[in-house]
Amino acid sequence: MSFEKIALAGGCFWGTERYFQLLRGVIETTVGYANGPTDHSPSYEEVKHGLGHAETVMITFDPEIITLEHLLEQYYTIIDPFSVNRQGHDEGIQYRTGIYYLSDSQRETVEKSMKAFEARLGKKTAIEVMKLACFYPAEEYHQDYLIKNPAGYCHLPASRFEEAKAYGRR
Repeated sequence: MSFEKIALAGGCFWGTERYFQLLRGVIETTVGYANGPTDHSPSYEEVKHGLGHAETVMITFDPEIITLEHLLEQYYTIIDPFSVNRQGHDEGIQYRTGIYYLSDSQRETVEKSMKAFEARLGKKTAIEVMKLACFYPAEEYHQDYLIKNPAGYCHLPASRFEEAKAYGRR
């Protein structure tokens, strides 16, 4: 089997991670900090004070079960594509939206998908699209946060998780 990876920033990584964990074809998720200015693994304390990294979920998926195109379509449903450095009540550069591709073939798919998405919306989005420059896994207590803390804070409504479960059963 040949799995792929894509890095998606969609606000607080706890909810974004949980949403993608529920999709059939997603093999693994890791939350972390991406595309910031440091050449070392930052701490959450540094990131939350505006260091410049985005809270991001690295998603490993089986493209024979869920394609990158379908992952991106699901991603678009859980973000406010026009919000700059904010999702829900969370505000700051670390909460920006971003699609960080890992290869040239992914870049082509992402750019095509974004073009179609913006055409449907009728205007440009605030979603950052770029090659993944760096990704540092977050501290262990952030990994699988909403599994460990089912009543924990999340910027996504519970109905989104039900939708992800339903999508996974297709």
